[in-house]
Amino acid sequence: MTDMDRIRWGILGPGRIAGDFFAGVAQSRTGRVDAIATRDPGRAGLAERFPGARILEGYEALLADGEIDAVYIATPHPTHAEWAIKAARAGKHVLCEKPIGLSAAEAEAMQTAAREAGTFLGEAYMYRLHPLTLKLIELLKAKAIGDVRMIKSSFGFARPFEQEHRLFANDLAGGGILDVGGYPVSMARLIAGINEAGGILEPDQVFGVGHLGSTGIDEWSAAILRFPNGIIAEVACSVSLVQDNVLRIFGTAGSIEIDHFWFAAGKEGGTAVIRLFDAAGKRHDIDVDEPRHVYSFEVDVAAEAIRAGRREFAYPGMSAADTLGNLKVMDKWRAAIGLEYALETPAVRTRTLTGEQLRRKDVIVPRGHIQGVEKETSMLALGMMLFSTFPAASIALDAFFEAGGNLIDSAFQYGGGTQDRLIGEWVRSRGVRDEVVIIEKGAHSPLCYPDVIAKQLATSLERMQTDHVDVYFMHRDNPDVPVGEFVDAMDAEVRAGRIRGPIGGSNWTRERMDEAIAYAERTGKTRPSVLSNNFSLAEMVDPVWAGCIASSDAGWKSWLRERQVTNFAWSSQARGFFTDRSGPRKFDDRDLARAWYSDLNFQRKGRAEELGRRLGKDPIQIALAYVLNQPWPVIPLIGPASLAELRHSLAASAIQLSPEEVRWLEDGAGDATAEAMQGIGRAAH
Repeated sequence: MTDMDRIRWGILGPGRIAGDFFAGVAQSRTGRVDAIATRDPGRAGLAERFPGARILEGYEALLADGEIDAVYIATPHPTHAEWAIKAARAGKHVLCEKPIGLSAAEAEAMQTAAREAGTFLGEAYMYRLHPLTLKLIELLKAKAIGDVRMIKSSFGFARPFEQEHRLFANDLAGGGILDVGGYPVSMARLIAGINEAGGILEPDQVFGVGHLGSTGIDEWSAAILRFPNGIIAEVACSVSLVQDNVLRIFGTAGSIEIDHFWFAAGKEGGTAVIRLFDAAGKRHDIDVDEPRHVYSFEVDVAAEAIRAGRREFAYPGMSAADTLGNLKVMDKWRAAIGLEYALETPAVRTRTLTGEQLRRKDVIVPRGHIQGVEKETSMLALGMMLFSTFPAASIALDAFFEAGGNLIDSAFQYGGGTQDRLIGEWVRSRGVRDEVVIIEKGAHSPLCYPDVIAKQLATSLERMQTDHVDVYFMHRDNPDVPVGEFVDAMDAEVRAGRIRGPIGGSNWTRERMDEAIAYAERTGKTRPSVLSNNFSLAEMVDPVWAGCIASSDAGWKSWLRERQVTNFAWSSQARGFFTDRSGPRKFDDRDLARAWYSDLNFQRKGRAEELGRRLGKDPIQIALAYVLNQPWPVIPLIGPASLAELRHSLAASAIQLSPEEVRWLEDGAGDATAEAMQGIGRAAH
């Protein structure tokens, strides 16, 4: 390979790890370092440490440099997400030093940006691509020690305490778990998954313990990982305690030990020894000679992926899924020992991951007006039931807001109040209370009584630290209570100013809604004008939860069209029915099968798949577009589990279906290739 054919690397941040990477590139076959970005270009010794590289002032200068193909992010890990996202948006491929982000949520946001930009993103666990790791995988696959049963692995060292040093600073996300704990976790998951299809296995149980020092970081910590195949891993890390750092693998026919595995034969190369003990305890040494720098291998494998147009590392490098799985384990480990970083709290994280003030950008979500709500409102509502931490929730809420979304769904009982709290924290940290519309629900069974409404609403408002909600639903109905008593209780909250918009019922029948409306009109009370029942292209055949009501059949459609009541449709995408999780012979998810499997629904799924193929969309996006394109007011509630799912759903909101297409999806009537398909040109954009 000529010098002109090499990947031109730029290094973001000139710290110690940048020097290691620079040395690795020098011994690679595929790369060269063209530039180093620093905020202090006058710093002594830079030219000597990085000979031949241009010294650029400021990270932005590197991202704007047309001579750079790929960026190695060597900044402190609290800034990894910001600069990886900015680099992807600048069209740069990225190799990011571990940990790629502070949490799985941050890593997923980085991966989403790279996927949208069509650029490579890899996490730099350099040991994964060294010949020593390849040899270990070969031995384990050949069952050199039989079936693996237990793994013991540590990465720990003792650095003298310095309160301001990044390893001991809570505001720099210091401590062992993020700095070195990811090594033994990633190795355990690799070994446990040796015989799995993807080569990686995720633990189904994580138990963590640790010591938090005076600065609030984990100085030493350990965790037990249990895997579905029965393998157990003991992992440990430390920044103020020397550990032996020996990788030990125990199998049914022997064991393996390797000293200082993470640096293989040493940073500068050399010989590593795999000590293999057979069932009788006899030792066999296997030497792995490798003269090259340990960092050179990830440089070459990243370059190969970039040249081939791949967007992530191939096995055994850290793929996108592997990176997310690793950080999810580390998230659980941190949670188990009560490790929280100040920079992840609402008081500090007041801006988006890229450091920007939150604002609307490209408005994707359709917007309009809900009767009784003064603000312009997105015609799509975001539910937060699947988020439990502020960092993860804020990333999703930021993305929703930037796309034009401002309607947020919560309930008194969700997560024991977690969703109320997270929404309130986000609203206050971003200063957007006047720009968002908050839906709150209360009085769920069995506490479905008029006097509960005020009590639970007061608690929800306290959790959110706000004085009102914009839309209110009773979460269930209690037919044993006269409907007028419920209307009176909600009306009292409207008059007190704690509800400043429409009221209604969730999972209410048409008869009770009609009765409630008639009572309000007769007595001059606030008229219920909103409903929150299930509505989807797939008709719910058995309640998802006890007491749930679907409004998808012909009788409901006629009532909704006549009444023009706005339905805030929960499970608008039928809880995954329109994905590959469902099928006539797929019963792994018993609740999905129980609630949604029917001949009618599978026929509708087939039509959604057909239309999706024509539009270049997924069937679940077609299902959401179906809900959005009804001839009466309907607002889908979506509950994504990740940022990727959220952005996938947001893309569906731009699909416009004609009335013919909507009817064809419902019953197949008409010619699918003629009149029913005439709107495809509109729907595709």
